Amino acid sequence: MKTGIFYGSTTGVTKKVAERVGELLQADVMNVSEIENKIDDYDMLIFATSSWNRGDVQKSWEGHLKFIGSKDYQGKKVALIGVGDQEFFGKTFVDGMCVIYTYIKYNNIKLIGRTSIEGYDFEESRSVEKGKFIGLAIDDKNQKDLTEERIVNWVNQLKNEIDK
Repeated sequence: MKTGIFYGSTTGVTKKVAERVGELLQADVMNVSEIENKIDDYDMLIFATSSWNRGDVQKSWEGHLKFIGSKDYQGKKVALIGVGDQEFFGKTFVDGMCVIYTYIKYNNIKLIGRTSIEGYDFEESRSVEKGKFIGLAIDDKNQKDLTEERIVNWVNQLKNEIDK
């Protein structure tokens, strides 16, 4: 399954996470600025963003949300990555993931990669649905020691879900 990972990153953490996921999945990893020219090349799409201010997507994503919201994802699998700070932004932790999801969730997507909220300490998140994150949640600031393990476990989970 040909996989493309599109990310927006300000501090470099989301880029680092996307690149590590890409390495483990043997996927193409690119900045979201390439999404309009490349999105149709892939069977599986992973959208990665950090969260800013009151749970907004990373700035690079802003100009591409309407585009991804206009696409039909029939036959494609989609996964999400959210990077955030659960201590300082405990009321909007990884909400950027939900912003992206809101634009695409009614466009025939097959969302894979939901993860447990266990092991995190946040007040609320719009990226939690039915007791799970809608994708991979990373807090590299407060739980850096868990980042690699979470990425590896998530990639293994995706590999299992891809075949279903």
